[in-house]
Amino acid sequence: MINESGILNIKIKNIIYNYNLFKKLKKNLIVAPTIKADAYGLGDKNIFQLLLKKGCKHFFVATLKEGLKLNNKKNTIKIYVLNGLQNYKLNTFTKANLIPVINSIEEYERIKNSNINFAIHIDTGINRLGIPNEDAHNIDFRNRNIKLIISHLSSSDEYKNNYNLKQRIIFDNLVKKNHKKLLFSLANAHGAILHNSYLYDMIRPGIGLYGCYENKKLKQKIKNVINFKGKIIQIKKIKKNQYVGYNRTYKTKNSTIVAIVGLGYEDGIPRSLSNKGFVYFRKDKFKIIGRISMDSFTIDISKCSHDLKVGMYVDIINDEHRVDKFAKKCKTISYEVLTSIGKRVYRNYE
Repeated sequence: MINESGILNIKIKNIIYNYNLFKKLKKNLIVAPTIKADAYGLGDKNIFQLLLKKGCKHFFVATLKEGLKLNNKKNTIKIYVLNGLQNYKLNTFTKANLIPVINSIEEYERIKNSNINFAIHIDTGINRLGIPNEDAHNIDFRNRNIKLIISHLSSSDEYKNNYNLKQRIIFDNLVKKNHKKLLFSLANAHGAILHNSYLYDMIRPGIGLYGCYENKKLKQKIKNVINFKGKIIQIKKIKKNQYVGYNRTYKTKNSTIVAIVGLGYEDGIPRSLSNKGFVYFRKDKFKIIGRISMDSFTIDISKCSHDLKVGMYVDIINDEHRVDKFAKKCKTISYEVLTSIGKRVYRNYE
């Protein structure tokens, strides 16, 4: 029996559904999930093994440490490390069956004469990681160890943004100039809402795989993956004109029944929801009152139509109130919400 203060239920079937949705976008399209940041907080080892069983052979992580954690024993499984070589030894990647993504001419010079497979990241306009497109002429794309060319869209969630087209035109020129045996990849999850011409050989879904979206067109395609619950650890009655929480930011107007939920900002409930966030139990909705603290927050359950008891769980995120809705209330994005759910929260794969 699970008896944690916080539970993150992760719906395996919906992850698989979302993965297959990306596969169906185009015939023979390679779907290479991004499982960096602990698979966006959902558990990289678990998601990795789940998708391996579904035939997935290409993955992306951000750091060498993340790649090493996956303990890849098979040469047929390609794990690309987005942050590149940095100052690591080349053989560190080969021993662990990891493929560095080369982000600078300096890194390219280090690796070009080795026997190590690698990918090239060309910056087509996001001006983050990657070799500037104007320096691409310094790369010999005939090098047999180059297996993949990637770039990254700046505004893929804005499907009407002309900057996407500008980046695609630059990337198209790379594709036309270089060896046909290379794989090319431009699109992340939001590539699913763009024209198929953005897909090339590979799509690299991250947030969409995990049921989140920055655009309602993607929302219509994917299924929610998580249900985030917090346990009631105390119920009490507070008199009129009493303060709740740190710094007395909430004062009761009447006699009030409150429940204390055993989650706080350490667990991914941001302080920005103090006095304005909500949680849910069946059809009831309860306002968060007072300051959210490190390990708990308080809700007003005075008008509850159910008999709530200590040990019961309320929903913070569910199918109706999805991650992106929660993120909007927090004035942030779904990426930050998922990766902020703390390690004390029990991950339950169902």
